[in-house]
Amino acid sequence: MAGTRYTLGELARLTGAELEGSDNGLITGVASLDTAGPRDVSFLANRRYRRQLADTRAAAVILPRQESSEGYGFAVLRADNPYLVFARIAGLLNPRPSPVPGIHPDASVSTTARVDASAMIGPRAVIEADARIGADCRIGPGAVIGAGVHLGVACRIDANASVLGGSRLGDRVEVMSGAVIGSAGFGFADAGDHWEAVPQLGRVWIGDDVSIGANTTVDRGSQGDTRIDTGCKIDNLVQIAHNVRIGAHTVIAANAGISGSTSIGRYCRIAGGVGFVGHIEIADGSTFTGMSMITGSINDPGVYSSGVPLMPTREWRRSAVRFRQLDDMARRLEKLERMMETAKDRDGR
Repeated sequence: MAGTRYTLGELARLTGAELEGSDNGLITGVASLDTAGPRDVSFLANRRYRRQLADTRAAAVILPRQESSEGYGFAVLRADNPYLVFARIAGLLNPRPSPVPGIHPDASVSTTARVDASAMIGPRAVIEADARIGADCRIGPGAVIGAGVHLGVACRIDANASVLGGSRLGDRVEVMSGAVIGSAGFGFADAGDHWEAVPQLGRVWIGDDVSIGANTTVDRGSQGDTRIDTGCKIDNLVQIAHNVRIGAHTVIAANAGISGSTSIGRYCRIAGGVGFVGHIEIADGSTFTGMSMITGSINDPGVYSSGVPLMPTREWRRSAVRFRQLDDMARRLEKLERMMETAKDRDGR
């Protein structure tokens, strides 16, 4: 909202940060250290950017508690988690506009749909039969809410997103532009000379406070349901197949792909490009670094990686030759170890 402003003292009280310096400084925006102006707040969470503290023009900088602020001209907001405080300040200074209740005349709303009077339905949106739209929901232009879909309170379905297949969304769920929730999963039976579609009879269940990024797809279940629990944050261009289960507060970065019937625990962290085979289980609190390929269940939480880091092409080609030789080399080493053990036994050592 244009014109939103706070004093540093107000921001400190509202975010739980500790202010060092005058509490009267007026703040109107947030910015990075190198672009901040005299009415902006910035933050330092990664020490590689520490050198920018000397030149920043920010009115205040959110610093870790152990970071020195001597010799700088800005006020300081102390926090255990500077990035979290920065996010909260950014939210205070840039509140989302409340939906203007009403149904646009160009929207198509079934006579059997139930739309709360406080909801906003944008132009060319489609609300199909028996759908239910909760209080304070915002349905963007061109969005489709399919037959029998239920949305809780204060959901936001952005432009051209689709929620289909009788999906159930909790409260404050955000589905960004182009995402498709509840389409048919990828299920085909081999009939020998062709493939026959397996009916996808389940739904998608999404808990409260879930965010689903642009162009992400969440397939409905085949017999049971696909479930995403409370507080999950899912990036753009993620594929979640039928009957997947994702535990509460798990975060998934862009281009991850999760095959059918995989169960992912609570508070997991999944980096970009990670792939999961189907029918496996992942322990709570597991972390997977970028481009990892998970081919089996993970029973113990930890940080997991796979793949080969980037290297110059000439080195990669030499290494690729070695990869193909590893099995033979391992067999030869095993044979050599057996020969050495035999020699030791013979010599009595």
